[in-house]
Amino acid sequence: QVQLVESGGGLVQPGGSLRLSCAASGSGFSINAMGWYRQGPGRQRELVAQIISGGSTNVADSVKGRFGISRDNAKNTVYLQMNSLKPEDTAVYYCNVLASVRGIIRVYWGQGTQVTVSS
Repeated sequence: QVQLVESGGGLVQPGGSLRLSCAASGSGFSINAMGWYRQGPGRQRELVAQIISGGSTNVADSVKGRFGISRDNAKNTVYLQMNSLKPEDTAVYYCNVLASVRGIIRVYWGQGTQVTVSS
């Protein structure tokens, strides 16, 4: 069983920065990938960024150059550094983890954290 705890959301002005954190806890698992999805009003959930166990990353074109994803393996934590935020970045951001539990890959979701970019 894996539990995810997200933090770091809030209200920021356009051009501002914010850092999201997601910590995975539990036992008997190993993480294959950690990342972030988001869902804005009237939009479908989309991948923002993902970091894979080997260190490679996938980042959405809409946030390339502005957002960066990183991890701390010792803490089972993934971070999303968001810079130059735009109103269109407003969404609920969900942490997503792919973890191996007894050889089976399972998907876990965080509770979501609201990011609002507005002047």
